[in-house]
Amino acid sequence: MEVEDDFLDKTQFDILQTFMLSGECGWFFNEDIDYKGAGKSTFQFTHSFYRNNCPSSDHYEKLWPIYEKLNENKIILARVKANLLTKTPKIVKNSYHIDLDSLNKQKLKQVTTSIYYINSNNGYTEFEDGTKIESVANRMLSFPAYLQHRGTSCTDEKRRVIINFNYFKTK
Repeated sequence: MEVEDDFLDKTQFDILQTFMLSGECGWFFNEDIDYKGAGKSTFQFTHSFYRNNCPSSDHYEKLWPIYEKLNENKIILARVKANLLTKTPKIVKNSYHIDLDSLNKQKLKQVTTSIYYINSNNGYTEFEDGTKIESVANRMLSFPAYLQHRGTSCTDEKRRVIINFNYFKTK
């Protein structure tokens, strides 16, 4: 597991954060957060940037500074999706899951998940072993995609916004 603070330079980050927190970024309502029919009354808003081997958003290029930095490891994107969770009265912990759970275990071992934090808040990402990574703006968390993890809501900001990157490293 790797955590890198100040992942983008300040100018690049400010441009991306302004876009992601503005009305310009279109968000789509999802009734489920982790798994369909998980039985919770939770929801989130998402914006898909990349899926099915091609860009899926008119705003795909706004993430170019992140793609360039990740591509220092020669990556092939599998999926890029932003999540927006709204403020709750107390922290809501979602279910543990893995991204790209449709992949077989052997293929999944070749995938890396990176979570880029758009805004600072008291929400976090938690792993099954109890490790918690706080939501700090401009932080990048990277880990093997087979690790079970979960996100939470926040109570101190209007929303918690992150971008998930799932990719194969080729070197």
